[in-house]
Amino acid sequence: MSNLHADIKELIYQGNWKNNPALVQLLGLCPLLAVTGTVTNALGLAIATLFVLVGSNVTVSLVRNFVPKDIRIPVFVMIIAAFVTIIQLLINAYAYGLYQSLGIFIPLIVTNCAIIGRAEAYASKNTPILSMIDGIMMGLGFGLVLIVLGAMREILGQGTLFDGAHLLLGDWATNLSITLYQVDNAFLLAILPPGAFIGMGLLIAGKNVIDQQIAAKNKTTNTATRAPRARVTSMD
Repeated sequence: MSNLHADIKELIYQGNWKNNPALVQLLGLCPLLAVTGTVTNALGLAIATLFVLVGSNVTVSLVRNFVPKDIRIPVFVMIIAAFVTIIQLLINAYAYGLYQSLGIFIPLIVTNCAIIGRAEAYASKNTPILSMIDGIMMGLGFGLVLIVLGAMREILGQGTLFDGAHLLLGDWATNLSITLYQVDNAFLLAILPPGAFIGMGLLIAGKNVIDQQIAAKNKTTNTATRAPRARVTSMD
């Protein structure tokens, strides 16, 4: 049980920080940069990616002993494509406005290197439970970056937050939209692709700064711990 707890803690740390698929591995950047114009779009893609990650990881883990090594990648892609098709049909049926907004980037989840990479690097070598947790943590880490970047771009670009939330959550969510400040003209730099690249660069830089501060603090702590104690000379 202690080993399981340690594995879960490590997966949480890896997925959300140390090995974050967006900030560290720089995977899935195409949809990440393209659809994060608003928090609603970012949240929709985050949920879709999380669903596909968890479903494909668990399925790959279940069939890993029955798939020949020579064809494992095509099989993994087919499994991922099946879950992407399911989520695409669900979004089309229950959130058609969001489906139109995300467009081609829903089916492109099939080619997301973060999903294929986790299927090959982790799910194909571990139990279904650990693979499920890995999928959840990697999906949450990726989704968190999506949402933060979407919030940054939406606030700077149009002065709102959760604009178009009804596209994802239904008509009741119309009141969730928050207007932080009025703008006569949208700030196009934040809304267009250059703003996505700049925002992503700032997030990566922020993570690197925090990592450096943590490393420096740990180094200082270890140095203080290892420092030899001064000898006390007794005088007779």
